[in-house]
Amino acid sequence: MNLAMYFDPFRELDRVAANLLDARQGPRLMPIDLHKDGDLYILNADLPGIDPGSVDVDVDGQLLTIRAERTSRSDDVKWLAHERPSGSFLRQLNLGDGIDTEHISANYDNGVLSVMIPVSEKAKPRKVAVQSGAASAPVEVNAA
Repeated sequence: MNLAMYFDPFRELDRVAANLLDARQGPRLMPIDLHKDGDLYILNADLPGIDPGSVDVDVDGQLLTIRAERTSRSDDVKWLAHERPSGSFLRQLNLGDGIDTEHISANYDNGVLSVMIPVSEKAKPRKVAVQSGAASAPVEVNAA
């Protein structure tokens, strides 16, 4: 079998061109994990190699926006491989109702941005006291 028959000299050139074009089209998406721990949503976003000073977390109404920037190395570098994207990273999430947007906090450590999103007091389950006409003591019912 002749291996040269399966070799496409333009495949690598196409891959490199696609990566270059993709980097110029706009902000890249950052991978996230989101889970709930009690009355707190925790969002973890992978941002390795990002300067913490370039990380920006904004809340506008119910829209959470995370932006970050990874600067590329000097253009005088002769790259042997250049697969890690540089440029802007962006992620936006609609928080919906029931979030305490005033108390959202964020921490960046070891290339991971952690955003703590608390549930508002109004959205938390609570007990409702039910009065009985025959009994003088209230009966509690779980409203959750």
